Amino acid sequence: MSRTEHSTDIDAAAAEQQVDVLVIGGGPAGSTAAALLARKGWRVALLEKDRHPRFHIGESLLPMNLPILERLGVLDQVRAIGVHKPGADFPLRDAAGSTHVFRFDRALSPTFDHAFHVRRDEFDQLLFEHARSQGVEVREQATVTRVAFEGDRPAVVHVRPADGGALRYRVRYLVDASGRDTFLGNALGLKRKSTQHQSAAIFSHFKGVQRREGEDAGNITIDRFEHGWYWLIPLPDDVMSVGAVCFPEYLRQRNRDPGNAGRDQASRNEAFLMRTLEAAPTVWNRMRQATRVAPVHVTGNYSYACARMAGPGWVMAGDAYAFIDPVFSSGVYLGMDSAERAAAVVDGTLREPDREQALQRAMARRATRGLKHFSWFIHRFTTPVMQRLFRTPRNALRIEQAVISMLAGDVFDNRAVLRRLLLFRLLYAANAVAIAPSAFRGWLARRRQVGVSFTGETLQADKP
Repeated sequence: MSRTEHSTDIDAAAAEQQVDVLVIGGGPAGSTAAALLARKGWRVALLEKDRHPRFHIGESLLPMNLPILERLGVLDQVRAIGVHKPGADFPLRDAAGSTHVFRFDRALSPTFDHAFHVRRDEFDQLLFEHARSQGVEVREQATVTRVAFEGDRPAVVHVRPADGGALRYRVRYLVDASGRDTFLGNALGLKRKSTQHQSAAIFSHFKGVQRREGEDAGNITIDRFEHGWYWLIPLPDDVMSVGAVCFPEYLRQRNRDPGNAGRDQASRNEAFLMRTLEAAPTVWNRMRQATRVAPVHVTGNYSYACARMAGPGWVMAGDAYAFIDPVFSSGVYLGMDSAERAAAVVDGTLREPDREQALQRAMARRATRGLKHFSWFIHRFTTPVMQRLFRTPRNALRIEQAVISMLAGDVFDNRAVLRRLLLFRLLYAANAVAIAPSAFRGWLARRRQVGVSFTGETLQADKP
């Protein structure tokens, strides 16, 4: 049976509750949208299929997250559980072992000159409980099974709670913040795999990883290698999130290594992660005293987008609409920013129904603009041209500061930043011409990954 229905006689025995807005997904996007809508006076239900606290990746926030957290009223709480993040490190792999640091206080017009790293189990639970405190009806271990439409609008949402019974919600508006489950994207056939970029990741948590010295101790480290890039994210209690985002064809090799014969999948994953980290001296030298304190996770199918982000009576927020490679830690910010916009669309529509299409179009245009700039950089991050530009950054016409602003998340509304990012694209093109053979090989390698299939992930295993 499809996950959308055009009748409401299913689960007739289930109790039906009425709410103004139902939000699918209790992650940062869903909790943000639910809290803001409840604050506007609407009756809101927020459904999370798991139980908090639960593990999640995406532990590094951006400075542009902080104004949203401030508007929600939780900034001080996040500060208390986070690690101060003043910038991002990019090791240069030169003979001197140099590292280029992009500090957020050098952005064009920084509202905040820092961000935080957080354990997502703590961060997500904090936002979920904040939504509860705003009057949201919250339910955990409540799985949406299908949505019944009346005409072209969602009307009744069918839910399977933890006790195995059945619930029904009659709704005026539906917000899909279901993350990579992309509930409506799959149900309505809107989800599209990226035709430009594809990657997979392997990662875990460690204690005893060497941190940078002094004021750089809280920086995220992004380090490239032949098959992708590494991240090192400092978390509280001497924990470091360490992983590699790889070309899918590289990560598939973990099950083909003769040395892994007879090992179970968890052991294969661990051996492959450690061998991958050992391949980079700039990473491995920091891990000589490290001890793994969490399972090794593998996840793939990173890049996708839905053909639409809204329709009559519904809107998507965060990863439910699109997901891009996480190299610039944009995921939580994009989710919470789109949740704010979605809440404005829902509130405006419920008050003035005739404005719905205009509000949805404005939200979609803005989201497309920001995703376009993030995606352009991400799709080229591992190319020889981008490596050349990041190795010797120049601030002519304040272009480097605009790149820092992009790393901070300021890619939606700051025209000074957007103009200079277009200049950076021209600079990229000129450098591509200068090293044309190498640039072409990099382009071919990236394009080849799009068609590579990936299986065996340990996260999101139950996604549709």
